[in-house]
Amino acid sequence: MANKSVTTYEKPLPHIGLADWYAKQWELQQGADATSVEAFNLRNSGKIIQSETMVKTIWDTYMNNARLADRVTELSRWRELLQNLLDKLLSEIRSLKDEKIDAEKELETLNYPLQVTAQCISMRDCRRGTELTYDEADTELKKELCVIENVKQSLTNRVQAAWEKLNRLEEVRFKVALDVEDKDETIKIDKENLSLDRTCANISYKPNSLRVPKNAISYEAWLEHCRYSKILADNELSDVYSFRESMNVMRERARNDIKAQQDVTDFSLRKRIYQTQKARNELEWQKLKIQKEMEIMQKEIVRLEDALLHKTDSIKCAETRLENRTYRPGFEICRDEVDFGLKDEVLQLRQTEKDLNKVIDNSKQVYNNLESLLLRIERNIDDKQHSLGTDVMCLDMRATLKTGDRTRLPNETDRNIVLTRMEQEIPLESA
Repeated sequence: MANKSVTTYEKPLPHIGLADWYAKQWELQQGADATSVEAFNLRNSGKIIQSETMVKTIWDTYMNNARLADRVTELSRWRELLQNLLDKLLSEIRSLKDEKIDAEKELETLNYPLQVTAQCISMRDCRRGTELTYDEADTELKKELCVIENVKQSLTNRVQAAWEKLNRLEEVRFKVALDVEDKDETIKIDKENLSLDRTCANISYKPNSLRVPKNAISYEAWLEHCRYSKILADNELSDVYSFRESMNVMRERARNDIKAQQDVTDFSLRKRIYQTQKARNELEWQKLKIQKEMEIMQKEIVRLEDALLHKTDSIKCAETRLENRTYRPGFEICRDEVDFGLKDEVLQLRQTEKDLNKVIDNSKQVYNNLESLLLRIERNIDDKQHSLGTDVMCLDMRATLKTGDRTRLPNETDRNIVLTRMEQEIPLESA
């Protein structure tokens, strides 16, 4: 065995052969060639894309500038159209407000006749007993109240309609004004965008510039909105004049209806006063008849009670006889003729007592009925007197509603002369 004079060391890794080394070298050469070819192709494609995108960017910018210019022109045309409608809306709103104020003043004048009529109804509602009736005066007063209420309601509705019309006009004015302001702002923005180019200093990257705003709509929807705003303003302006004229006609008609109903109501009150006076006089005569009948019935009741007292004493005597005969001794207690006779007498007297009691009760009931009827008549007379005073007060109160040529004259004769147009033949007495 030979001795080693030098010690060698090797890495504890696998070593490759020479053939593998050549293979690795070939693989690197092939990868370098393929990468060079790919880099060459990428350079050529980059130059092509650069040229194409430059041309496309120039044309896109030109087309968008043209679109912005057309858009500004379209917005300006719509803005001018809506501005003219806005001026008309403002003029109509001022006119309608003046008409609404006149209608409200007319509505305030109805408060007094309404209060007088309502007070007359309340006064007549204080009538007592059977006088609280749905008579002709009550019907006409309520009809007058309904007429005034209807007129007031009609005017109120008309004022409410005017207020609603004003609100709609204001709403349309607000929408049109807002639309005009939006178009002014949009025109300003689009003009600023039209002046921008790639050399401007105020351009930069924006976060998520391709996003669609939440409230974005289509062009067709925008165009429809502009047309809708124009149609809405035209529709609201179309009937404002006729609406104002109808309010004036309603006021005149309302005055005539109220005056006519007031005359009918006054006539029904005078007629009711006459009817009540006639009924009161009739009841006064009935009261005298009832009082006489009560005096006669009271005397009859006294006679019946005296007869009943006489029968009561007779019953006591007969029953005492029967009771005393029960104490007879031994065989003497027998049902003889006396026993039968006394018992018959007791039964007859008891029946007579019942009959008299029944007649007395009926007589007292009739007397009580007459007394109740008398009280009812007296209350009714008092109620009628109260009703007369109420109706007269109502007439006096309603006299304040007469104005102008309808003012109440000093007496009914003078009033009839005026109503029959006899002033020339029979002149009124000088005051």
